[in-house]
Amino acid sequence: MKYLVMIYGSQADYDAMNGAGSEGHPAWTEKDLQAMFQHMESINNDLAEAGEIVDGNGLTPPKQAIVVTGGPDGTSVVSDGPFGETKEVLAGYWVLDCASDERVTEIAKRVHQCPVPVGSPPSDVVIRPLQQGAPEK
Repeated sequence: MKYLVMIYGSQADYDAMNGAGSEGHPAWTEKDLQAMFQHMESINNDLAEAGEIVDGNGLTPPKQAIVVTGGPDGTSVVSDGPFGETKEVLAGYWVLDCASDERVTEIAKRVHQCPVPVGSPPSDVVIRPLQQGAPEK
């Protein structure tokens, strides 16, 4: 079965990774970044070796997003960045082909254990099975 495994973050997380820490989001050091990159590379290499990865990527900071919403007259309105009230956004994803819910959950737990600086919250990881065929009724 195929799954979408999503990791979440915030603009404050991206800022902290670029050295601009804030309350609850301490600035990352080069050592912190290297530990995170090594952790994710190890996961990606293992997934490739197991033949489970279909696709995956990190996403740019939320401030680089383009958002299309509905205007009051029903037309599409294009704006920069995420909605102002958005706290967490999708930071990266994997499309995985795993044998079971248990296996994909094992992978998501490993992703969740990514090292972060002391005082930083770990990122949430969400698993969603990809729909195969017509939607269930």
